Amino acid sequence: MAAQAKRSRLEVDKNDSFEITTVEMHTAGDPLRIITSGYPEIKGETILAKRKYVTENLDYIRKLLMREPRGHTDMFGALLVTPDHEQADLAALFMHNGGYSVMCGHAVIALGRHAVDSGLVKIDTSTTSSVPVYIQCPCGLVKAMVDVTNGKSGKVKFTSVPAFAYAVDVKLPTKSYGEVTLDIGYGGTFYAFISDKELGLDVRKSSVSQLTSAAKEILEICREKVTVNHPEEPDLAFMYGCIITDGKDQFTKFQNELTREMCYYGKAGAVCRSPCGSGVTARIAVQHHKRQISLNQSREFESITGSTFTASPIQETKCGEFLAVLVEVEGLANYCGKATFSVEENDHFQEGFLVN
Repeated sequence: MAAQAKRSRLEVDKNDSFEITTVEMHTAGDPLRIITSGYPEIKGETILAKRKYVTENLDYIRKLLMREPRGHTDMFGALLVTPDHEQADLAALFMHNGGYSVMCGHAVIALGRHAVDSGLVKIDTSTTSSVPVYIQCPCGLVKAMVDVTNGKSGKVKFTSVPAFAYAVDVKLPTKSYGEVTLDIGYGGTFYAFISDKELGLDVRKSSVSQLTSAAKEILEICREKVTVNHPEEPDLAFMYGCIITDGKDQFTKFQNELTREMCYYGKAGAVCRSPCGSGVTARIAVQHHKRQISLNQSREFESITGSTFTASPIQETKCGEFLAVLVEVEGLANYCGKATFSVEENDHFQEGFLVN
């Protein structure tokens, strides 16, 4: 087990009134803890400045909410902050067990419903429509379209930031699998994509522990051997995750075959229960670059839990020097409940812990 957490400023300040409330949701099985009240003031003029401030000054709250005993290794959270983009209805910082992400598709889908249902975005409850919700993420502005029928929200589609293939057919040496070939794509953050056949595994039959071990090794070697660069924002230039796929990347006209994948992400390592919205975005971008899928062709992506997202490239664009696409991803988020978190002065795990 990880070492016991150090004494936090919560304990030092003896802040007995510390209390944070959340709305609990999941998208295709992947959790999202939306912080609704109790978070301290966040400084910073831009969303990336706010992300930096939270990282440097308020990280103990992320640890408290994401890690055990209040969370778990694969918990994910969203903190609503004041947007600095003029089109945005809301802005969000994303957090997990190892730090802060710059994009999360499953969170955007859940936040779309939450924005409509909580009144953050006003709607006409007497009509059936698709309601736009503009969410500023650290990677850029994302448009979510929320299906609303008789005032009740449902499925959500979001349109990604420009997504692109960063490098394809990259050959890397590994200790466990010899030389492997993989692709690297960007869908709001950078992912390595590798077929299960390259690893001697089967993403449908191999255990999650086998897949996780392989993905961890591939991600580590990518971080060591590959330097990624974002053409517009240096703070976005880091390898976030590894996605093991079944290798079924080619769209076929007569049979749009379901394709399965497992996403492992973050500094401390977590496994996505959904197909991973930003990962699906990046994978579509790589497929489009390799001419395996064309504009407006739709594919269904399956996670290790059997849940699915539908995605398609809808528009060609550019991101710096990279030819890019906008990708539309559709999924369903559900509510799990609400929670209130507090901290006692004598709690030795005020900043939580992880069991490795």
